[in-house]
Amino acid sequence: MGTGAVTQYIDVAQLALYGFWLFFFGLVWYLHREAKREGYPLVDSHNPNYRPQGFPAVPDPKTYVLPHGQGTRTAPRQDPQEYELKAEQLVPAPGFPLHPTGNPMKDGVGPAAWATRPETPDLTDEGHPKIVPLRVATDYVVCSRDPDPRGHPVYGLDGVAGATVQDIWVDRSEPHIRYLELSVEGGGGGSAPAAEGEEAGMAPAATARRVMLPMNFARVKRNGDVHVKSVCGRHLADAPSTANPDQVTLQEEDKISAYYAGGYLYAT
Repeated sequence: MGTGAVTQYIDVAQLALYGFWLFFFGLVWYLHREAKREGYPLVDSHNPNYRPQGFPAVPDPKTYVLPHGQGTRTAPRQDPQEYELKAEQLVPAPGFPLHPTGNPMKDGVGPAAWATRPETPDLTDEGHPKIVPLRVATDYVVCSRDPDPRGHPVYGLDGVAGATVQDIWVDRSEPHIRYLELSVEGGGGGSAPAAEGEEAGMAPAATARRVMLPMNFARVKRNGDVHVKSVCGRHLADAPSTANPDQVTLQEEDKISAYYAGGYLYAT
């Protein structure tokens, strides 16, 4: 027998190869199983009692301790959150696509889909909200060599101006602009009933509404004007906003981005 031989037919190189194969198979199995901590088990729209898991099955729940006193989170969840699906199948049979039944850009369908995330802001290592407007992050400024979009109009893909840039939101963990805060006209509608003290048949005066635009979807021109290619100018008035004027939650981030992403399919 030669050097490294274990028996007349097996040597160390063979054992190393077989060991690598076993390790690689185990790694693929482990990663595929861990990937099912979110979104599984699946839901069968035709048989709600059937919850397919595939192979390998959903892993045992694991509890994660969140930093800065945010408690714990378990995945996969014991009580997966159910929500109303505002869509219906084009053909009532498994595998056929869904068609939105409401406002597709806000109902979480197709390219406008969003995940269920915590209603808390993303935090820095120090425990402060990570994404905030410049009126809060006063140590950040727009570079003098770059156009400052504040006060400039925002145009949709149809060339119509639908909003004005009010402020810029930055990521404190990176030198990064994340959102543009927009001011749009809203609140006034001719079909609204007249409030006490108003003349009948007169609509209340329009009020400014604050909405968000992800920087990924914005193109700032040299003169400071902003162009959005995924939505029309009129769609900016219906874009998502934030509950807190000075911070954005993880759930709000998903819904804001989903609205503009959905515009690529649904806006026109």
